[in-house]
Amino acid sequence: MEDLILYIVKRLVKNPDEVKVEEGEMRDDITVYNVTVAEEDKGFVIGKQGKVAKALRCIVKAAAYREGKRINIDIL
Repeated sequence: MEDLILYIVKRLVKNPDEVKVEEGEMRDDITVYNVTVAEEDKGFVIGKQGKVAKALRCIVKAAAYREGKRINIDIL
C-alpha cells in the first residue's frame, strides 16, 4: 500500500522528493498511513473541499479491500 500511496501523491505535488509515507499505529484493526508533504504542497494533496484527499483515500481503500485489509490515510 505504501508504494501505491507514494506513486499517487508524488504525481500531485511540485516537490516529489519531500513526500514520505510511513505506516503508523493500528486503530481498531485499521492500519493508518501518515503522508508527509512539503507545506506548499498540502493544498495539492487535499484539494478544494478535500476532494483530492477523498479520491486518494477511496482508491487506496479499494486496493486494500482486495487484499483483505482496512486502512486509513492521514495527511500531515
